[in-house]
Amino acid sequence: MHSSIPVTRTRARTRPAPPAGRALPTTTATSAATGAGPTTNAVRRRRRAAARLAAAASALAVAAVAAPATAYGAPLPTGQGVVLNAPIVGAAVAPGGRGYWEVALDGGVFAFGDAGFYGSTGGMHLTSPIVGIQPTPDGRGYWEVALDGGVFAFGDAGFYGSTGGTPLHSPIVKLAPTADGRGYWLVGADGGVFAFGDAGFHGSATGVATAPVVGIAPTRDGRGYWLASSDGSVFAFGDAGYGGRAAPTTQVVGITAGTRGYRLATADGGVYAYGGAGFHGSLDGRPLNRPVVGTSATAGGYLDVAADGGVFTFGSVGFYGSLGGSTLRSAPGPAAVVAPSGTGITDAQRAAWYRVNGCEEGGRWNVEGTAFAGGLGFSRANWAQFNTFGYPADAALATPDQQIRVAVAFAVHYWGDPNAAPDQNGCTGGY
Repeated sequence: MHSSIPVTRTRARTRPAPPAGRALPTTTATSAATGAGPTTNAVRRRRRAAARLAAAASALAVAAVAAPATAYGAPLPTGQGVVLNAPIVGAAVAPGGRGYWEVALDGGVFAFGDAGFYGSTGGMHLTSPIVGIQPTPDGRGYWEVALDGGVFAFGDAGFYGSTGGTPLHSPIVKLAPTADGRGYWLVGADGGVFAFGDAGFHGSATGVATAPVVGIAPTRDGRGYWLASSDGSVFAFGDAGYGGRAAPTTQVVGITAGTRGYRLATADGGVYAYGGAGFHGSLDGRPLNRPVVGTSATAGGYLDVAADGGVFTFGSVGFYGSLGGSTLRSAPGPAAVVAPSGTGITDAQRAAWYRVNGCEEGGRWNVEGTAFAGGLGFSRANWAQFNTFGYPADAALATPDQQIRVAVAFAVHYWGDPNAAPDQNGCTGGY
């Protein structure tokens, strides 16, 4: 279980010494030591007040020690013993910060705290994996968004359109709802923005971003938004003000809006705040079991979520458990069925390489590094050599099926086996 729980520090107060020539009211030595002897009414009142304070402090201390770390009187859930069918790819804070949802690559949704469960795509046959989740303004519903831009609405979330089934230049990476929940924006890895419902279009970073875009954050009035790319660049549109960019040591994985300004979150748990957005702490420097893959914020706080489901909360967002410590189910055995993906890869090949992606990159397919890119960690040279299919020149801008097709060509060349899918990190049950 991972959490970041603020520690309250109490400053000790000391009573100032009395002015020279003035003595504090007191009793005789006998009464001070034993309670006997003459006392004044003022002293008695002070003693009674001190006794009440001491009793209250004692009760608080006992409660603090005896009270378990629980939510609503029940033990906080953990991921110990939980086997996930797919890695966690995102999370969303419920309004008020008293709960949150985690979502997996297969669309499975896990609710914590006062976040309600309203359904999921887990168990459904999806044409493209899920990449994120966002709540409605009242928290009584949420949207899931897939890599192809398919949008799935649950609870009181309305459906206003999607790019599912529409040919895209690059995969969709995030959805952001409008303030009233009657619309949303989708953003692609190439910086393309698609507006639905009452969401206004204010521009895009297509042709401008030099690294994959990883997130979108609207301003409070919805008349603008920020886009963030994996290298820390930020693009401001509409009434969104530009506050600066980050120079992180690892990939930026998301952007959230503050009351004023925005924050960038990185895979190692770093948080960078700009333009007046509140900074409430980060995990930068702490060892993580799996990289951070998503971030979400509400007024006064935010959280990060890792690929194994670990949740890290800051500011006003409370910690109510997580899937931290969970494991991934092993991929199924070989099969000869060709999936209708248009790339000619089999179901078994897709399952095997998705497993590698989960271990290598925590479910992220648009990773952009200095030497390697994409969800399978292709070197620039290998991608250029084996991408003979006319896919994007940057692996991070290619769809998962396109990356897997190139990986299959790579496996045939080096191992003579189209079903070979080695996992460089050696995850349990991996390849």
